[in-house]
Amino acid sequence: MKKRDLLGMTDLTGAEVQAILNDAIRFKQERKIGKFSAELEGKTIGLIFEKPSTRTRVSFEAGISEMGGKPLFLSSQELQLSRGETISDTANTLSRYVYGIVARVRAHNDLKDLAKHSSVPVINALSNLEHPCQALADLQTIIEHKGKLEGVNVAWVGDGNNVCISLMLGCSLVGCNITIATPNGYEPPAEMVGKAQANAAKSGSKIKLVNDPAQAVSGADVVYTDVFTSMGMEAEREKRAQAFNEFQVNGKLMAQAKKDAIFMHCLPAHRGEEVAAEVIDGPQSVVFDQAENRLHAQKAVMAFLIAK
Repeated sequence: MKKRDLLGMTDLTGAEVQAILNDAIRFKQERKIGKFSAELEGKTIGLIFEKPSTRTRVSFEAGISEMGGKPLFLSSQELQLSRGETISDTANTLSRYVYGIVARVRAHNDLKDLAKHSSVPVINALSNLEHPCQALADLQTIIEHKGKLEGVNVAWVGDGNNVCISLMLGCSLVGCNITIATPNGYEPPAEMVGKAQANAAKSGSKIKLVNDPAQAVSGADVVYTDVFTSMGMEAEREKRAQAFNEFQVNGKLMAQAKKDAIFMHCLPAHRGEEVAAEVIDGPQSVVFDQAENRLHAQKAVMAFLIAK
C-alpha cells in the first residue's frame, strides 16, 4: 500500500476526517477507563521540531507511548540539518529507522520536501501554512459540545493564519459553516480559500470572509480566535497590534453569538490582547478540552496513517 502523509487538511476526504474523529472520540472514551490500544507496538516515531512546543510535543509523545510505540524527539539543532545536510538525505536516512515522522517546521515547503523523500508517513505538527492536527482536535471539540458538525456556525476572529486555514478547510470538508473576520490584508491566502470553497460546494458548508468581527460572531455557535502575532512574526507585533485593535474577543463581542456559544482558542493565549480574561476563563470557554483533544485526535491520525 502506498504511504500517505498528512501535510494539510486536503490530504483527507470528508469521510476520512469523520473516521479519524470517530476514532479520536473512541480513544478518549477508552482512556477514561484505562484502556489503551497497541497499534504502534514496537514502532519508533521520529519527532522533528524546529519551533518551540508545549501541547504538540507532549501530546504526540504521550499518544505514541499510550499506543505502545516509542517517541524519538529530534531537535533540529541536534540533527545534521543544522550543519547543512539536505532535507532529502535526512528523510531518506530517517525512513530506514522509524515508522513515521512528525515534523514541526518553519517553512511548509520543507515539510513537502521531507514527505517527498520519506518512505514513511509524514505528519504536519505545524508549519507556516497549516496546522491540521489542531483542526482535527477542534472539530472533535465542536462535536463534543454541539453534538454535530454539519450546519454548525463557526466564527473566526483574528489573523488568517495557519490555524485559521486548516480549520477553514476542515469545516469545508464536513459541512460546517465558517465566517472569517480579519482586518483588511490579513485574510487567509486566496488559493486556500478557493480550495475550501471547492470542498464546500460538495459538502454543503458555507465559507465567508468579512472584515467586521461583529458580523462574523452574530448568531455563531462557536467563536474562535488565536494570537495576533504568530511565532516568527515578532517584528510585526506593533503593526499588528494596531491592525487588530478592534478584533479582541471580549464579553461584548461574545454576547452577539448564540447564548450557548462556545469559545475556542488553540493556545498559548495572550489575555488582554486577542481575548479578554472574562471570556477565556469564563463558562463558555472550552480551550482545555481543545488542548486535551490534541492527544486523542493525533492518536487517531497515527492509527490511520502508521498503524495500518
